[in-house]
Amino acid sequence: MPQPALKPNEVLIKPRACGVCGSDVHFYETDGQGYMLYPGLTKFPVIIGHEFSGEIVEVGREVRDLKPGDMVTCEEMIWCGECTPCRNSYPNQCERLEEIGFTIDGAQAELIAVGAKYCWKINALAERYGSADRAYEAGALTEPTTVAYNAMFTRAEGFRPGGHVTVFGTGPIGFAAIALARAAGAAKIVAFEVSPVRTELAKKVGADVVLNPVELQRRGTSPREAIMELTEGEGAAMHVEAAGAPARTIPEMEASLAIGGKIVMIGRAAERAPVYLEHFQTHAAQIYGAQGHSGYGNFPNVIKLMAAGRIDLTPIITSRFSLDKGVEAIQKATKREDGKIMIKG
Repeated sequence: MPQPALKPNEVLIKPRACGVCGSDVHFYETDGQGYMLYPGLTKFPVIIGHEFSGEIVEVGREVRDLKPGDMVTCEEMIWCGECTPCRNSYPNQCERLEEIGFTIDGAQAELIAVGAKYCWKINALAERYGSADRAYEAGALTEPTTVAYNAMFTRAEGFRPGGHVTVFGTGPIGFAAIALARAAGAAKIVAFEVSPVRTELAKKVGADVVLNPVELQRRGTSPREAIMELTEGEGAAMHVEAAGAPARTIPEMEASLAIGGKIVMIGRAAERAPVYLEHFQTHAAQIYGAQGHSGYGNFPNVIKLMAAGRIDLTPIITSRFSLDKGVEAIQKATKREDGKIMIKG
């Protein structure tokens, strides 16, 4: 591939670590009619890879706050800052939105050019982890972690410390939701997952209880009943949907809401879900939709949490591939047996 042309307000980055996301996998998977499973914004052809960190090797002439050698991670939501949603503080709903790895070339490459305003320094992570290599891996986990942070704390405005939190689906964003809930003072964190590997990883990052919904069904019970039992009838202050299966998860969530509870939608699925509004009225409950991670101090706040040791998601990295083995990494990800697969540059 030719070296990306560098605009005056951009920096040229050598990616050092790039996570494989479920969205990347959905690019390769199709439904029964042969259509790509990913329902979001795309333009082809495109180089994938949007969860990444790397070293700046060159800066454009207008860049002032970054320099060659800086360690950075980047937002993948390329918001314009000029449209009505952006000016009303909704950059993730930008009318001219471009997305790294979806509509413009991503980081599964030797070099990538990114606007300086979308870059965040992670040099502090090198101090926290004691090596640049580990810092780059942690930095590549910033993007999925900020997706969870944006949904739980920026959009839904969090929960009171001492409230119970559930997470349905423990992929990387689900893991991040668990870690953030722990850091924010959740009393009991209950996760739902079918994969044995991910079940153990969920416990490592902070889940108190991890239940297999299939096994619950076999025993003649359900997630809603388990939640109410584990919370002694109180219910969850916050439910996080990170499974992308709302038709199955939403009914369980709404039936186990605490008074004033919240359902936070992060998982993506182009399907309808039944909602019994009576629960929301009687419980003064709310449901929040969220996408993306940009704005509101999301990235710097997550980086500070990582640098302070309040959250550590590096244990979820279960496989590593070199850049030239990127296709193999995607193929392995389709099996959904890993926590996070990392491609190293």
